Amino acid sequence: MANSILSARVLQSEAAAIAWVEARVWPNGPVCPHCGGFDRIGKMAGKATRIGLYKCYQCRKQFTVKVGTVFEDSHVPMNLWLQAMYLLCSSKKGISSNQLSRTLGVTLKTAWFMSHRIREAMRVVGVKPTGGGDGEIVEIDETFTGRLEGMPKQPSGTHPSTYKNTVLSLVTRNGSVRSFHVEGTSMGQLLPIIRENVSKDAFVMTDELTAYNKLGDEFLIHQSVNHSADEYVRGIVHTNTVEGYFSIFKRGMKGVYQHCKEKHLHRYLAEFDFRYSNRVRLGVDDVERTSRAVKGIVGKRLTYATPRH
Repeated sequence: MANSILSARVLQSEAAAIAWVEARVWPNGPVCPHCGGFDRIGKMAGKATRIGLYKCYQCRKQFTVKVGTVFEDSHVPMNLWLQAMYLLCSSKKGISSNQLSRTLGVTLKTAWFMSHRIREAMRVVGVKPTGGGDGEIVEIDETFTGRLEGMPKQPSGTHPSTYKNTVLSLVTRNGSVRSFHVEGTSMGQLLPIIRENVSKDAFVMTDELTAYNKLGDEFLIHQSVNHSADEYVRGIVHTNTVEGYFSIFKRGMKGVYQHCKEKHLHRYLAEFDFRYSNRVRLGVDDVERTSRAVKGIVGKRLTYATPRH
């Protein structure tokens, strides 16, 4: 008989869900989010006590695993949070807030806010080079999506960069991806991001965009293919990997999400980056991907007023 992951106790019981999250957020035992203490912490008991409530006897404050995370101040049961995280982590092209609302039995507003909190948990914090020190291949390319605020649908005779949002993606071949919502495609707009996020020892591959011409001075090797001359592959030199990532991203944005405001684009990029960087080909299944997303909830308090990063 089939053993559905959706029938797992951790997705059906709030107590089991909280224990599962605690094991990933506090692998060495509970830590007070108020003072950072871990020595003098006791679990609260009693029929009227909230599930998973602890008290720190150093600062005398109470807390749960939700405090200091994207779950803080949420009244949604933890097992529903994990159901939402599993659905978002296992759906290759994403899952809409309307679908999440119907599946979980919550309001559309709640589903929308939950999905944005989960995307925030997926977001990479800090700068870590995506291209490695052993001459790993990093493919760099840009694409255009959505529409800039106040711009008409498609002004005739104009390049997409003038009315669409510009996305720059850095894909390590057989590895992770990091994407950025950028202002344009000039060298001054792209090069600082590439410098900051790609190792100097990387083998960089691009198309013929003139903004990439100086990359040979910055990195170990730079090679490009000339798409305008119908050149797409020259030995190992190509940008097919990053183009494949863009195909998943665009199908998700057009077919699932359909409408995305410019101020939210960076979180949708974080979602697609996270799933691609933790894909089955790299040995990460749906459950492990969800577990990794849960580990990213700490220190990312998100409210409706949170500005664009």
